[in-house]
Order: sequence, then C-alpha cells, then structure tokens
Amino acid sequence: MAADTPVATKPRGPRRRLGSTVAGVLILCVMLFPLYWMLNTALQPESGLLQVDPVPGSLDLSGFSKALSDQGGHLLTSLVVSIGAVAICLAVAAPAAYGLARFGLRGSRTIVFGTLITQMVPGIVIANALYNSYVDLGLVNSYFGLMLADASLGIPFSIVLMRSFMVSIPGEVIEAAQVDGAGPVRTFVRVVLPMSRNSLITSGLFAFLFSWSDFMFALTLNTTDDVKPVTLGIYQYIGAHVGDWGSVMAASVLSAIPAAILLVLAQKYIAAGITGGSVK
Repeated sequence: MAADTPVATKPRGPRRRLGSTVAGVLILCVMLFPLYWMLNTALQPESGLLQVDPVPGSLDLSGFSKALSDQGGHLLTSLVVSIGAVAICLAVAAPAAYGLARFGLRGSRTIVFGTLITQMVPGIVIANALYNSYVDLGLVNSYFGLMLADASLGIPFSIVLMRSFMVSIPGEVIEAAQVDGAGPVRTFVRVVLPMSRNSLITSGLFAFLFSWSDFMFALTLNTTDDVKPVTLGIYQYIGAHVGDWGSVMAASVLSAIPAAILLVLAQKYIAAGITGGSVK
C-alpha cells in the first residue's frame, strides 16, 4: 500500500452512537440533579428537608415570594457590587495585559507567573490583610470597598487571559494604526480593544461570577447590614430560618438566575476566535 493512500475510517455503528448518547445523558443528569433538587425543594416550601417529594405535586411559589421579599435587596446589592467589580477589573486588567503583550517589558514572563501565583493565596489570608487597610482608609461597610476587593479576584485571571489574546493580534494591524497617526492610547482603544472583544467578554464574565459568588470578602469586610450581598444574606437566612428550607432553596434559585443568563448569552463569544472578522 502506498504511503499516501488514505486509510478508510470505519464509521461508528448505531449501537455505539446510542451508547455514547445514553452515557452523555446519564452524566448530564447526575451533574444537573443538585439543581433539580434545589428547585424541587423550593416548590415545596411547607415540607421539611426530609419530607420533600421527588416530584412536586403542585407548583407552590410562596417560597419564591418570601425569598424575594427577604432577599430582594441583597440580590440588588450583589448586582451593583458585581457590575462595579467587573468595571474595575477590566479597567485595570486590559491595559496591564496590553503592556505585557506588546511593550516587550523586561521580566514580563516573571510578572505573568507571579500573577498566576496570586491565585493560589487563600482568600481568608487576603481578606484579613485587607481588613486592617480598609479600616484605615474608611472602606469597611462600603460598596466601593467591596467592589475593589471582589475585583481583585478577577484581575489576575483577566490579565493572563487577555494577554494571551493580545499576543495573537497581528503586529501589522497595530503598525498600520500608528502609521495613520494613532497614538498608543488611541491604538489601544480603537484597535486593540475591539479586536480583543471576545477576551474582554470572557474576562468580564468570570469577574462577574467571582464577585457574584464571593462570600469571604463580604463576611470579613462588612460589620453591619448596610452592604450585604446575597451570599451573606443566604448564610444568615439559614441561621434565622433553618426550618424553612423551601425559602432558602428559592433564594438560592433566584441567586443562580443572573449567572445562568450570562453564561448562556456569552458562550458564543468565549468560543469565538480572537481575530475573527477584525481584518477585512
């Protein structure tokens, strides 16, 4: 047989395809079961934790009504803090990533490695260190203080992610902008950021998720109820209403909705190519 003769690939049979499909469905069911049980418990607010039926007999939304009444303000607080954290994160991470990717800084790889190392520091260590500084700066129990703390969760990840995307931007495109008279700032804003749209959306999404699910900073940097995100609200909710698991699960379902919506809307941008459609 000649070396360049293509080798025919035997197509998978129907039974093999069926087996793969069944296995995939079973794995998906196992992964989604906790979400189903959370929703199932939320729809049975009058039942104890051990008396929940596998399938709700009727749709009782009283648990959602009570959860929304008790936790609605905390959900709004989480939304405001998360959006602010995303804005701070991208404002810091995007220029830093561009500088590391394009300016040929000495020791840039060491800086990137050090940025990755910061992700390994336990959150409680950072929270305790921040508390003393926040007391001196008057940022305890403030929206801006919690935004800064939550932004620090996403900045290292965003820098590493966006740098890898910006390195892939063709140098000819940046040089063409400079030849046309664009300065460094204008080149960054008008050329680099639009071409890095997918990395910006991905970084912003993860920064939002980091902030939305934060518990350690919310617990450590707040000593009053002035700024209470939903994670801290659910934590205290369980302590005050430990018998009302229907409302607790309903609050958990409500807190999961914004993150789920963002994941669905942003999935195509995460998978898209960084330079797709940027050069005609």
